[in-house]
Amino acid sequence: MTVVTRPWASVVIPIKDERDNLVPLTEQLVKVLESRDESRSAPFELLFIDDGSTDGSSEVLDGLAAQYSMLKVFHFDRNYGQSAAFDAGFKQSSGELVMTIDGDLQNDPADIATLLPLIRTFDLVCGWRKDRHDNLTRKISSRIANAVRSAVTGDRVHDTGCSLKLFRRQVVEKLQLFEGMHRFFPALALMHGFTVTEVAVRHYPRAHGTSKYGVGNRLFKGLYDLVAVRWMQHRCLRYHYRPALSTSPSSQPASTRL
Repeated sequence: MTVVTRPWASVVIPIKDERDNLVPLTEQLVKVLESRDESRSAPFELLFIDDGSTDGSSEVLDGLAAQYSMLKVFHFDRNYGQSAAFDAGFKQSSGELVMTIDGDLQNDPADIATLLPLIRTFDLVCGWRKDRHDNLTRKISSRIANAVRSAVTGDRVHDTGCSLKLFRRQVVEKLQLFEGMHRFFPALALMHGFTVTEVAVRHYPRAHGTSKYGVGNRLFKGLYDLVAVRWMQHRCLRYHYRPALSTSPSSQPASTRL
């Protein structure tokens, strides 16, 4: 009889035209996760969500899937956006823990070891690119968007744009995502009563490919989506059951004999 062991971790990686980053990213992720004690008793899985790539990334991913047994690839029929890619990855994942990371190699997979100890205490651990290596326009737009978002939602997280995050399974199962909602994972988790923290992680300049975000689709769209999140916070259903009242024979109603 074959016993199927649930993965201890699933890593969800949205991909849009990152051909030259895919091989080194995969090699680094496998090296980091295989070195963990958790991998001695349970497998892990890498889930690449190909969000309509047109630069040859799709073919590279299929080649990697043939090379690594723990790697799974899901190809969208066109570009749907990062929120859709995360949602698909969450639904296809089966790990007790779910990690997210970008495919551009600006995050360091080795920083997964920095996040893991905190998941024992918190439900969601967010990476914080404290020392960012982006151009001035991206830094300013992100700083403004993060400040406004934190003030409005009250999530107190400095950098929700950092895709390096670690979720407990219960969190991703509770999240209901809409377009643009990947920017608000901490606020959505807090809205459902989960605990959130952040920790500083490394950030590197982009070596290959080009960024998919600018001021128009990062700052202004993010502020537009913020209105929807604020509405959700006010309309979120929150209720708890009270313990059942204890009963004793004397408190039971007398039976009626007919």
